[in-house]
Amino acid sequence: MKRSVWSSIPVLALALAPACAVMAAIGGSVLTTVEILLPVGLLALALAGLADSGRLRLPTLQHRFELGVVLALGQLLAAVAVGAAVMFVSPHDAWMTVAILLFAAVVATRAAQLLLRGVERDVGAIRAGLHALERGEREIEIEAHSGRELEDLAHTANRMVATLTAEEHARDTADAARRQVIAAVSHDLRTPLSALRLLTEALEDELVDPATARRYVHTAGAHVRALGTLVDDLFELACLDAGEVAWSTGAVDLAELVGEACELVRPTTEAAGVALSAELPPSLAAAEANPDKLRRVLLNLLQNAIHHTPPDGSVAIRAAAADGALEVEVADTGAGIAPQDRPHVFEPFYRGGEEAARSGPGSGLGLAIARAIVEAHGGRIWLAEAAGGTHVRFTLPAATPTAVRSLA
Repeated sequence: MKRSVWSSIPVLALALAPACAVMAAIGGSVLTTVEILLPVGLLALALAGLADSGRLRLPTLQHRFELGVVLALGQLLAAVAVGAAVMFVSPHDAWMTVAILLFAAVVATRAAQLLLRGVERDVGAIRAGLHALERGEREIEIEAHSGRELEDLAHTANRMVATLTAEEHARDTADAARRQVIAAVSHDLRTPLSALRLLTEALEDELVDPATARRYVHTAGAHVRALGTLVDDLFELACLDAGEVAWSTGAVDLAELVGEACELVRPTTEAAGVALSAELPPSLAAAEANPDKLRRVLLNLLQNAIHHTPPDGSVAIRAAAADGALEVEVADTGAGIAPQDRPHVFEPFYRGGEEAARSGPGSGLGLAIARAIVEAHGGRIWLAEAAGGTHVRFTLPAATPTAVRSLA
């Protein structure tokens, strides 16, 4: 409170200056004016300081506004009363002034009530909106029109509601995705583990002949390798999603890397009867990438395209410069992706369509890992519109003549 009063002393001095100047101009007593007005002003400031510090409790804005009116008019009444007591003004003038002030006090009080009505309405709207938010409602729009401060407060509350709603939606989406991943991992683990249990029981009980036993061992090895692939993919995706990227990038000859990837999948395309082609311009600039990770992306996309392309179909990989970056496309002539599945193809374990039962090969993480690797390089990956088949495109930054940089 002391701080509030002391900080108001300059205002009190500023208020006394014109009053003393007027009294000096008309030949009145400046000292008497100060003796009357100074105590009245100090008392008013002291009461206001008590209210500001909370020692004088005013539970509502209306009470505060009314106190301001009382202090303003009370100073005038007190000054008139003191002036009459010391014969500074005549009794007739004093009582006339009192009558005028009482009239002004009633009018000012009513005016304060009218002015506060809009403020109270806006404060009530903000309070109701926040209570609705507390109850779990999210379709809330708070409006305030009585003043810029309350309008800003209402806009801030609306932004808070929108941010909270977006965060809750993102959390719910993440929870749903996590539950889906857990269910998918459980399914993919249960299937090979069940097969391994049956195979090992048959081998332990010596229920099969040597030829069948060798076949069972070969099958068990395939299941173990599938489990290893799933675990490795899960670990890699978890590291990428957590931002634990500890590999460096440099200039990569994209044409050479595409050629290597095509040769790696060539046996698969020949066995499936799918034609594979690479269409890259001879003057294509180098990409700024990690060659091993980029090879992983190309192999994932090529294997996925080959798997969904019927015999006598074709898969093509293309690349071109685009807006200071490199754009790579893997296109196939398969059945394409249904519109309802397109937003989800890069989600972990999502296969959709006829493969919603997850009966196809692979861990179901290939496209999710490809997206994570591309985004770690500063690029993006998406499904391009096409008249037929599936066209997956991704971008990579073009190489610059600077030193090798690390993504760790």
